[in-house]
Amino acid sequence: MTKAKDKDRIKKHVNIQNRRASFEYQFLDKYTAGIMLKGTEIKSIREGQVNLQDGYCVLHNGELYLHNVHISTYTEGTHFNHEPMRVRKLLVNKSELKKLEKGVQEQGVTMIPTRMFISERGFAKVEVALARGKKLHDKREDIKAKDIKRELDRSGY
Repeated sequence: MTKAKDKDRIKKHVNIQNRRASFEYQFLDKYTAGIMLKGTEIKSIREGQVNLQDGYCVLHNGELYLHNVHISTYTEGTHFNHEPMRVRKLLVNKSELKKLEKGVQEQGVTMIPTRMFISERGFAKVEVALARGKKLHDKREDIKAKDIKRELDRSGY
């Protein structure tokens, strides 16, 4: 691959969002966590080859883990390429971990990844939200508000 094509493939600003999450859940609190990655995973993230749609976070033995997030295999990788759906450990402070533990103990509250990005220092980060599932009538209200906003934008007000 030539250098020009290689530069086009790698995005300068990576900001992968889970847009479905904001429709399905009401966010109570958000935290930023680092991710422990294998060698080719960061290259796939920089290419934007990540799916956060079905992802969720689990606390296990005092540590936070990211499940069901698909990071595609790196196209230029060898037989040492990573497994796309593996469980990844998240790196958070102890104080944040305690807050997350307290929040999850409430009934109906879960932890979901809402956004994955690359920090200024070049590290991959995940934004984890404590979230409560929305009811059907809440979703309908959101759709109605979006439609009203769209109509106002079209009319020029």
